[in-house]
Formats: sequence, structure tokens, C-alpha cells
Amino acid sequence: MAEISAKIVQELRQKTGAGMMDCKKALQQTDGDIEKAIEWLRQKGIAKAEKGAGRIAAEGLVDNYIQPGGQVGVILEVNCQTDFVARNDAFKALVQNLAKQAATLESVESLLAQPYIEDESIKVEDVLKQSIAQLGENIQVRRFTKFALAEDTQGVVDSYIHTGGRVGVLVELTTQTEAGAGNEQLQTLARNVAMQIAACPNVEYVNVDEIPADVVQKEKDIEMGRDDLGNKPQNIKEKIVQGRIEKRLKEMTLVDQPYIRDQSITVEELIKQSAGQVGGSVQVRRFTRYILGEGIEKQESNFAEEVAAQMGTK
Repeated sequence: MAEISAKIVQELRQKTGAGMMDCKKALQQTDGDIEKAIEWLRQKGIAKAEKGAGRIAAEGLVDNYIQPGGQVGVILEVNCQTDFVARNDAFKALVQNLAKQAATLESVESLLAQPYIEDESIKVEDVLKQSIAQLGENIQVRRFTKFALAEDTQGVVDSYIHTGGRVGVLVELTTQTEAGAGNEQLQTLARNVAMQIAACPNVEYVNVDEIPADVVQKEKDIEMGRDDLGNKPQNIKEKIVQGRIEKRLKEMTLVDQPYIRDQSITVEELIKQSAGQVGGSVQVRRFTRYILGEGIEKQESNFAEEVAAQMGTK
């Protein structure tokens, strides 16, 4: 059996929210494999299914830029070390400019190599170095996503930024006609859909058909292994698992969610209602969600020492 260190137990606790002893037992049962341990805890009903539960967030901002006309949109994350710098006006302006500049590019590397949009005599990577010196913290452009409507495609790209730049969503909707693409109702729908996605952290796909077969199989394996099914006949177990799987997959899909502004309808029904006003069918083609600092482990430090360092007294 693999040695179970305190560090890996703590990592599992952060990912699942389960107790220390439960995490240690899960790791023992799975020979120290953290992903299998998460599945083991879920089978026992100890851990939640939510993706990314308990991740430690880095600081910074998520921001967006939508080109006039809504044909191109960008969502971008820039990280710093403290919330104090994230709220600084100079940092906010930098992030906004970078989001706008990214609308013509395809990667962070190409963005860093470009002349800065506000001063073409200097490259973006050098602007970051200047900002680091000015603000006294490490600053990094972590990622951005750009959506651009394909040629001969009618629709709109829109975005929504929530909780002061800690969550952001970029979404693309398509429709059949040019008139529909310019319809104010489509713009409103795009914004409402983006807000819906921001409010539903478990949503990962537009609809059930998009969910990969291996994801479906993994969910089935988890359900089949739950303790409450252990003594049931195989045919009964299959029926129960099928019902649970259908429910779980709907929890992962956008169109099956109750609409946040009217719980009596689903997002799919909202889209159909809006399509009637737009004058043609409407589809959510794709979306992406950024959660600030997702997956980044922030270095632990003594708070008093951190404050002293900020004040220059240590």
C-alpha cells in the first residue's frame, strides 16, 4: 500500500470538503490515487459532485471585451498576488486594455509579444514588467478565450462579469437570419444566458448530447458502486442507476436548468420563447466560464507577516 502523506490528505480535503479521516480512508482504499479517492468518497455520499470544490483562488481580475456589433468577444484573466492590487485603478485599466487587445489575437504568447495598445513603442510583456515594479506584485496574464462568429454565420457574442471580476462567462448564440442577429431580443437573451451560466457552476455542456461517452460512463460507475444499491437485484439496480444518471447529466447541461429569473421554465424553454420574438431558431453554440484563480494554489503565509511586508515594516 502506498504511503499516505498529510499533504495528499489535505489536498483531497480541499478538493472534496470531506473530513480528514474520510479522506485518509479513501486514499488507503485507492492506493493513494487522488482521482480514484474522489470517486470513492462520492460513492459513499461523502463528497459532492461539484467540479473544483475547495480550490484555493489566486487574486486578480476576470474581464471582458465585446467588439461593437457583437461579432467578436473576449474573456481574459490576469492574476496578481493580493486583492489590494486587484482593486487598484491602474491594474483594472491594464486588464481592460489587454482584453480589448486580445480580440485580434489567438494566444497569450502572441499578446505578450505585441506592441501595447496604449503605447505602441513598448511591448505588452514590458508593460507587465513596469506594472510589477509600480504595484510591487507579480502580475501574469494567465489565459484568454476569444469567440468570433464564423463567416456567413448570424448571431451574437456576449459576456457577463460577476462578483467584481471573480467570475466571467463568454457565450455565443446563433440564429438563422441577419435580421434576427441584429434583434435586440437576441442581445438580451445572450446576456441572460451568460448570467445563467455564471450562476450555475456545475454546468459544463450546452445539452446532454455534448457530454462525452467517457464522462457518462464514469458517472455510471460511480452510481453503480454506491452502498445503498449493494443488496438490490441487478435489474433493479440498473433502473435506479439510469434514473440517477439522467438526473446527474441534466445537472451538467445548460438547457436543462431552471431559468434563474423564472423557475417555472427551463433555459431551453426560454430560448424557444425568445426565438419566436427573434423570428427564427436560436441556438447556444458554445460558452466558457472563468473562475478567478481556478486551479491555482496560492502560497500559504502568515497573515501578520504579509501585512508587515505590505507596510514595509519587515
